[in-house]
Amino acid sequence: MRSSNIEEKNILEKHKVMAVVGCSRDPAKPANFVPAYMKEKGYTIVPVNPSAPEILDEKAYPSLLEIPQEVAGKVEIVNVFRPSEEAEAMVKQAIEFKAKLAPRLRVVWLQEGIFLQDPAVSEELKRASLLLVQDRCMMKEHKRLLG
Repeated sequence: MRSSNIEEKNILEKHKVMAVVGCSRDPAKPANFVPAYMKEKGYTIVPVNPSAPEILDEKAYPSLLEIPQEVAGKVEIVNVFRPSEEAEAMVKQAIEFKAKLAPRLRVVWLQEGIFLQDPAVSEELKRASLLLVQDRCMMKEHKRLLG
């Protein structure tokens, strides 16, 4: 399932708060420079990384489910920088995150090169009223669609 340019443009225009799963402290990695770019463009970044207390001058959390309610309640996008082998688990965690802490969550965005391999997980996303974008770099799409 691949989103359309219209959907992606709407997502990027309407949703400005994102949890970044796998956010990195290393400025040479896309998991750092992509969220840094998005932050520079006015998005609020909530880093999720179990081994970093802070990334991009923002408090980092060990997992989605450990983000406090006052922060989680504002998250609209979960942006995933983890290998495809972990994508299903990350999506299931995002569904649980929405149900428990993040009622405003609308989108799960799997970065370039990351795909869901189990169609049943896509169905779970639909049942949770979550949009899926996969195999797309958020920074590239922002530059291309809103540039």
